[in-house]
Amino acid sequence: MATEVESMEVDNTATRYSEYFTDEDLPYEENINRNPNDLRPWQRYIDDKLKRKAPPKAIKFLYERALKIFNRSYKLWYAYLKYRRRLIYEKPPTHMAWGHLCDAYERCLVFLNKMPRIWLDYCDIMVRRGLVTESRRIFDRALRALPVTQHNRIWPQYTKFVTSHNVPETTIRVYRRYLKLKPAVREDFVDYLIGIDQLDEAANQLAILVNEDSKASAKGKTTHQLWMELCNLISKNPNKIHTLKADPIIRQGIHRYTDQVGILWLALAEYYTRIPNFERARDIYEEALVSVSTVRDFSQIFDAYSKFAERLVSIKMTALEKAKASETEDKELELELYMTRFEHLIERRPLLLNSVLLRQNPNNVHEWLNRVSLYEGFPTKQIETYEDAVTQIQPKLQTGKLCDLWISFGKFYEKRNELDNARKIFERAIAVNFVKVDDLALVWSEYAEFILRHSGYEETVKLLKRAVASSTRRANFFDENEAVQHRVYKSLRLWSFYADVEESFGTVDSCKAVYEKILDLRIATPQIVVNYAMFLEERNYFEDAFKAYEKGIGIFRWPQVFDIWNVYLTKFIERYVRWKEA
Repeated sequence: MATEVESMEVDNTATRYSEYFTDEDLPYEENINRNPNDLRPWQRYIDDKLKRKAPPKAIKFLYERALKIFNRSYKLWYAYLKYRRRLIYEKPPTHMAWGHLCDAYERCLVFLNKMPRIWLDYCDIMVRRGLVTESRRIFDRALRALPVTQHNRIWPQYTKFVTSHNVPETTIRVYRRYLKLKPAVREDFVDYLIGIDQLDEAANQLAILVNEDSKASAKGKTTHQLWMELCNLISKNPNKIHTLKADPIIRQGIHRYTDQVGILWLALAEYYTRIPNFERARDIYEEALVSVSTVRDFSQIFDAYSKFAERLVSIKMTALEKAKASETEDKELELELYMTRFEHLIERRPLLLNSVLLRQNPNNVHEWLNRVSLYEGFPTKQIETYEDAVTQIQPKLQTGKLCDLWISFGKFYEKRNELDNARKIFERAIAVNFVKVDDLALVWSEYAEFILRHSGYEETVKLLKRAVASSTRRANFFDENEAVQHRVYKSLRLWSFYADVEESFGTVDSCKAVYEKILDLRIATPQIVVNYAMFLEERNYFEDAFKAYEKGIGIFRWPQVFDIWNVYLTKFIERYVRWKEA
């Protein structure tokens, strides 16, 4: 009986041996026996087995034999584990073979726990098996085992794993740990938080991104884009974000990004609308309208504000319809208040738009005059507007003519029959250092016309004499460094007006004196010379008229003198022929 048992054991051993070995293996066995500590014979042996497509059990058995000797060989372990993965790749994750493979990885990591590739493959296998807790623990073990310099190889796979499962608390903790190593993934964290509706944490992380001093984020977003995302997130979710104060954040953006002012004001107003705090939202709209400096921003805000006001009216109308009889009176008063506000807003639009244009360019004369016309019927407001305009406009930066504003200011008082005030305005105007001499001359001319209408010829002449009185400095008319008050004495506009006044109301001698002064200053034009001569001729001062022509000829050269000669010779011949005939 004992002999039979021994015979059966020998047969079983022979059977197992035949599963693992063949006659072709003998040379390799002899080689590894001669060189047991040399890995190369083992490697050749394994390669031959693989080439001959030996049974998996035989190959695994050979790998295991080799690993008992070379248990710290990364190359051998990696090839072995790769081979075993390939064998079970198509099997379901619940198959026991996956567990056996994990056991092999555990044995490998006893010796090679500093190899990131081994850890990555092990983590990938655990993820495939769908074991969430066990997989997380393997990832954590990998991070503890590997040096920090190699953690960047583990974290991407770790975050991909946790975000693929519905474990928000775990994922948030994992991301917070990852951020300590690589802050650049904060944007991915923000996207994840928004996806799971953790908006308060998302807003905090966005705020950190915004405060970083960098030109662009890891995903290429500028600070401006991130800021807009933050403001948009806060404004649309005021009841979900509690740790950040929306008002100072959005206002900081308004001061920081002037090209997006309108959008940011709307975001702030929307924040208070969603709280809801309608009165505060209305205050924000009002503040925005008096702060923006571009028509585009104004249009955006005004349109949103008008829709907001209209919606409030609609809400109050609905509330009135549903109100009880005892509440009707109060509801009617509220509705009337909101309707009055809405109508007042629509009426103020031209004035608000004008304010925007003036904030954009406070030196725009046309818009200041337009503002005066918008206040028609409110003289106090018109006076305030005039005063603001003449105070704020810088002559060298003017758009339009500042002199037109001063003249309009003076005529405003004249129309109201406040002549003393009108005179004061004109006196202030002639002291202004205008850009061009012609502007000052125009003010003097309008001032003189005002005096002529209300004080007569003599007062007008006194004013004009004062206007054209030669400056003691005798400044060069074309020297722009000199004040216009020192150069206006040679203004042709002013002298021409003076001559017209003398022709209409003065004597021949007084008019001649004005024209002679024009010729002496050498500011006359050919037309002025002809006008002077015609004036004398009409009053039968023929010889004086010819002298005027002669003086004009002495001032001008060809071709300007041609017109004077033409008229002069014609008049002289007519006069000479008439004298001969007489």
